[in-house]
Amino acid sequence: MSLAAAIKTMDYAVEPEALTLDDVIAEIAQRREEFERLSHVPRDVIEKLKRAGIYRAATPKRFGGDARAPGEFLEMIERIATADGSAAWVASFGSANLYLAALPVDTQAAIYASGPDQVFAGGLFPVQNAAPEAGGYRVNGTWKFASGCKGADWLGVGIGTGKPGEAPGKPRTAVFRPAQVEIVENWNVVGMQGTGSHDLRVTDQFVADDWTFVRGGTPTIDEPLYRYPTIAYAAQVLAVVNLGLARAALDVANNMAGGRKTTTGAPQLADRAYYRIELAKAEAQLRSARAFFFDTTDSVWQSILAGNEVTPDQVSLLRLSATQIAREGAEVVNRAYRLGGTMAIYRNHPLQRLVRDAMVVTQHAFLGEGNYDGAGAVFVGVQPIPGYL
Repeated sequence: MSLAAAIKTMDYAVEPEALTLDDVIAEIAQRREEFERLSHVPRDVIEKLKRAGIYRAATPKRFGGDARAPGEFLEMIERIATADGSAAWVASFGSANLYLAALPVDTQAAIYASGPDQVFAGGLFPVQNAAPEAGGYRVNGTWKFASGCKGADWLGVGIGTGKPGEAPGKPRTAVFRPAQVEIVENWNVVGMQGTGSHDLRVTDQFVADDWTFVRGGTPTIDEPLYRYPTIAYAAQVLAVVNLGLARAALDVANNMAGGRKTTTGAPQLADRAYYRIELAKAEAQLRSARAFFFDTTDSVWQSILAGNEVTPDQVSLLRLSATQIAREGAEVVNRAYRLGGTMAIYRNHPLQRLVRDAMVVTQHAFLGEGNYDGAGAVFVGVQPIPGYL
């Protein structure tokens, strides 16, 4: 489809009625048990997240999207996470359209021809070698951790093409329609069960070269958002889930403090100095990490708006602050769990879910302990670990 034809089609698309994010968050809070039971966030909820603007947040303005400032989108995901970590994790891939900005403009026009609210998900690793054919590649293989794949409009898989200049950690991604990809339903984990991060399997499918892109590659769209560091942003949108989970955990701890009689008849929790002290320390810990994270995000964004190139130091601070909130958020959840005492060990206690989900966030490859080494290397002026910048 030509660019003009795609835009003409898009102009006549009927926009669904908008929903407020608060409305969707309220429904997510009511349905989170359902997400865990199904092992994915259902399509009707994905459609409501679309209507709340989540999946146009990283769509170029030229295609009717919002191309939101990163800080605005990160706050949206944080708010969703206070209701449910899995839903927030899936919603965070509303940022993934930043990846798609590296596709040829005509390909993007075809993707957005039916509207700006497009859901992209993928399983990029392990990268599978693709056989070159005239005009593209023949793809076969299986990929892991395709979060949100059951609600996606487009699916990506990581392929090795042998093209020169494709750096480690930035695989080429082949984009397919869901009908071309088999979802292998094998997501069975302790936390974040509702993310539906199943395997993807592709069997003997052809992908044209102009439907592939390098993750983190040079964008073909000239708008400020697409100058923001792609891989750093991908880490941020996942890490911020733990800020929301930590806030939810402190809310639970505060609610437990005053209204419940203890099993032993001892003073209620709000009357105990150790409880008040620990709550205050956890609150300070969360707010401090959050301030570092959002201050760094806004600083880089304002520099981009001023026309400056993003520096390695700025990328490193984004990676460092994301890693820090993932860990600090999880620690705050654990502090709340310890304050919960015996009641918190029951499966139906809200802190149980929060602890399990927060631990999963810290395990993501983008948020690993090695990022501290990478940041330290940048601080002292030596080469960081491959893929860090």
